[in-house]
Amino acid sequence: MGLVAQGVGTSEACRRVGVDRKTGFDWRHPACRQARDARQEARKRAVVAARRAPICARYLSQDERIVIADRLREGASQTQIAAELGRPRCTISREVARNAHPVTGDYRPYAAQERARARRPRPKTRKLAAHPGLHAAVQAMLQRKYSPQQISRRLHRDHPERSGWHVSHETIYQAIYVQGRGSLRRELAAALRTGRAVRRPRRTPGQRQQRFTSPMVMISDRPAEAADRAVPGHWEGDLIVGKDNQSAIGTLVERSTRYVLLLHLATGRNAEHVRDALLATVATLPQHLRRSLTWDQGVEMALHHQCSLASGMPVYFCDPHSPWQRGSNENTNGLLRQYFPKGTDLTQHTPEHLAAVAAELNGRPRMTLDWDTPAERLTKLLHTDRVATTP
Repeated sequence: MGLVAQGVGTSEACRRVGVDRKTGFDWRHPACRQARDARQEARKRAVVAARRAPICARYLSQDERIVIADRLREGASQTQIAAELGRPRCTISREVARNAHPVTGDYRPYAAQERARARRPRPKTRKLAAHPGLHAAVQAMLQRKYSPQQISRRLHRDHPERSGWHVSHETIYQAIYVQGRGSLRRELAAALRTGRAVRRPRRTPGQRQQRFTSPMVMISDRPAEAADRAVPGHWEGDLIVGKDNQSAIGTLVERSTRYVLLLHLATGRNAEHVRDALLATVATLPQHLRRSLTWDQGVEMALHHQCSLASGMPVYFCDPHSPWQRGSNENTNGLLRQYFPKGTDLTQHTPEHLAAVAAELNGRPRMTLDWDTPAERLTKLLHTDRVATTP
């Protein structure tokens, strides 16, 4: 203070004494320092109060909004404010963007609280119900077979300056599915490609319900020798289904030779019919060609435990929605559609006709077999086994 009294400037006096200029200013103006300390203490108390206030996890409280306003006036960044309040930075950013004054851009905590409170009540009037013009435009595009996503994108592109016409495809789906609120006419649901007027619930794999009373043995427990196709006797099975799901033919493919066997299911395709046809067909195979059978989780295999016990061939099941785990069978089913087109009645085919189709398919050269036929590979295999067992 003596140097200042002698006419030395504050900055020079601080340099000579060896203190920061801000410290020197505080020495000269103790009242300013006390006022600043009081503001800092009040801010700390406000932060503590805001953290202790009973707040819903989803919404900012009024005390938090007061802290946000104070810290913004002090020049604090949104990251700093978020750290002090224990909130994500995006929460602070979104709050300021939504609830600042629409003209000046100033953030005023009490006005922001009122805006947030007015926006919160539920249920709200749906956007399509509140805008007749938008409602009519969406109806017209649905009648022209536009999908909700196409409608949403087209509205954004054709009306970039009209934010009120910018709706998400989910908004349109909600208007169609929630018919009780009358947003769109019920018959417009027929314009959707699925044709459904209600949403179909979807389960995650972990929520999949057990389909059979007897526990399934999954493909992960299948012997490793089945995976590399080196050892014959491991089969893949499935059904090809006819018109209106009323008829079916069972298909079996040996993984090593790609040899095909067809199951005649003229009387039906339920678990009992599939079990009987499967056991009758497997009984024609030598024991060393009954090592395993891999099937999908179709209800026709509900009696899989009986098939395993009677045939001595364990049944393994693929994972849900994993057709590649029966790749040979899926490929063969595609080839069989040349003989049994989709949408036809499969009960008209006799067992003799199925045997003829299987023989023709087993007589085709296959690239994966070095252009041998499945029948030739199986014949070689059976001949080798007979020679090996002859004394």
